[in-house]
Amino acid sequence: MRTQTLELPTADGLMPTYEAIPDEPPRAAVIVIQEAYGVNDYIERVARDLAAAGYHAVAPNLFHRTECLTVDYGDMKRAIEMIQTLTDESELTDVDAAIAHLRAAGFDDKRIGIVGFCMGGRVTFLACARRAIGAGVGFYGGAIVTGWPPKLASLIGEADSMKAPWLGLFGDNDQSIPVEHVEQLRDALKAAPVETEIVRYPNAGHGFHSEPRPQSYVPEAAADAWRRTLDWFGRLL
Repeated sequence: MRTQTLELPTADGLMPTYEAIPDEPPRAAVIVIQEAYGVNDYIERVARDLAAAGYHAVAPNLFHRTECLTVDYGDMKRAIEMIQTLTDESELTDVDAAIAHLRAAGFDDKRIGIVGFCMGGRVTFLACARRAIGAGVGFYGGAIVTGWPPKLASLIGEADSMKAPWLGLFGDNDQSIPVEHVEQLRDALKAAPVETEIVRYPNAGHGFHSEPRPQSYVPEAAADAWRRTLDWFGRLL
């Protein structure tokens, strides 16, 4: 496996991006979208896990327009402030830069997937709603149903025009994403013109895949969700 941090050009300047490439020819490519804490060791590890599974993985840092690229897990106030620096337009600009990089590496759009965590889970829904890539997976993506005014609008109205298959993974004990919102999203996605799926974990809350946060991490749910992620990409990319 080869890893590096490179800088991808965007309309708003250069964007640091962690890249992990398997030694054997990649089966496809996956964009990894960060939590509200930036491209930290955990997100880089996810990229390496994907490379170990045969994917060319890139993790763009969506905070590149600021001087703060990562936030400590204990600093929730700062994490919220950083989310507020983002817009749907800036997020799509950065996703498009990652897609362009992967196209240049030889992948057509249907061989490019996207996976994201927390705020990144919402970004995967946004990308799959507006970009005809291969597939997406969102781990506990918040504000899809309600939005986060004033900058992030509700996306549920785009469920019936999704351009790429999307898998949503949620924990029933997630205080920030009520079960009724998850079920509202499931119902809306029944009208999607592409394949979609919603999976709920009864004993998990927000961040259940985030091993660095022992208060949130749920090993059984994390393992099952990761297996489903690899199955989803393996079948659709």
